[in-house]
Amino acid sequence: MSRWIDDFFELLRFPSVSTDSRHDADVRACAEWLASRMTSAGLQSAIHDTDGHPVVIGRNAHDSDRPTVLVYGHYDVQPVDPLDLWDSDPFGPEIRDGKIWARGATDNKGQFFAHLCGITETIEECGELPVNLIMLLEGEEEIGSPNLRPFLEEHRSELACDVIVVSDTGMVAPGVPTMGYGLRGITCCEVAVRGPARDLHSGVYGGAVANPATVIGQLVASLHDHDGRVAIEGFYDDVAALEEWEREMWSAVPGMGEEDLLKVTGSPSTYGESGYTSAERLWARPTAEVNGIWGGYQGEGSKTVLPAEAFAKLSFRLVPHQDPVDVMDKVEAHLRKHCPEGVSLELTRGHHGQAYYTDPHSAHGKAAQQALSETFGSDPVLIREGGSIPIIQDFKEVLGVDTLLLGLALPDCQIHSPNENFAVENFEGGIRLNRVLFDKLAAIETES
Repeated sequence: MSRWIDDFFELLRFPSVSTDSRHDADVRACAEWLASRMTSAGLQSAIHDTDGHPVVIGRNAHDSDRPTVLVYGHYDVQPVDPLDLWDSDPFGPEIRDGKIWARGATDNKGQFFAHLCGITETIEECGELPVNLIMLLEGEEEIGSPNLRPFLEEHRSELACDVIVVSDTGMVAPGVPTMGYGLRGITCCEVAVRGPARDLHSGVYGGAVANPATVIGQLVASLHDHDGRVAIEGFYDDVAALEEWEREMWSAVPGMGEEDLLKVTGSPSTYGESGYTSAERLWARPTAEVNGIWGGYQGEGSKTVLPAEAFAKLSFRLVPHQDPVDVMDKVEAHLRKHCPEGVSLELTRGHHGQAYYTDPHSAHGKAAQQALSETFGSDPVLIREGGSIPIIQDFKEVLGVDTLLLGLALPDCQIHSPNENFAVENFEGGIRLNRVLFDKLAAIETES
């Protein structure tokens, strides 16, 4: 493993933060490094420029008698803030307690790089892969993949494949192989509430004019009822009931009990929509979340002002059949209905993406489950993921194929947070999984 760890550390040292233009050169350098590694692995590689960050493509020599598998990953990473909460340099990877600590270690460099390592090993030992490979790595997933769908549409014929493999999801617990067959969608917005022309003295003017900070709090509070349900009119109109086999399977999924969740999150208790377990809330129910709220004086001590404006960032996780644009229309109507006189409300829509769902019992799904079982030594659990990867639905719509979600991230990997980490054991497991998976997928096509 030392060979792969050294290479992995090189990859992790690139501060490929896609959202910060100061790192544009770092993102580009990371793409060039990956193209070079693909070439050294025995693949043909190419860097495709977009209106944003590059797409890197690697492929082997294709044979019409073999199925074609597209492996997707993203090499861009989240910002590291707040830096002072990191125990080590976010771009100076190191191993502690059996884990690799660095920004991007799990999300998503470690997971896709494990596939590239497995591909390299197979080519070195066998001279070729059992499948036609297309490896697609993008540099904009953390900003909503704005240029990837146009890229897919432009290169539709070159990207034609039978199935897509993505390891950008999680395992429910250490050693428990996990296959995802669904992802929640997402739609986001920022809300601004504005009142007086400037901050006012709260004693002189408080009680005579509306306080934007109070209003933003009232609007946020209006999003839910006392049972944890989203209180937006029509929000649940297109939400389907869970399948009984899902509820039965999820009730026994390890790592999803109340104590497990409290240990991972550090929360004092669980909370959410009544009538559903935590697993059901996370994987198959829509949500409304406040991602940030601010306004008025934030410094030390008191400053008795009535702030001129206040803000909130909101996101809504969606389930199959919910349309992100329709949901955001309902969100805006709800907020305007509940906004009192005396202030103005401005809503700025952010990125959005559809939910994804596929049949886990398809031929490709069964092959993936066999590969997981053989790799990790136990039967996999089947889950829907609570997170969102909007490009997965774009793959379905543009390329017309399903995606196998084979996650390697553990619940405590701390993606998007300080001290992100990736278990060395899972990095090794991902390399083994790639080698077994391609054999299983090739066998299915041969048998059919």
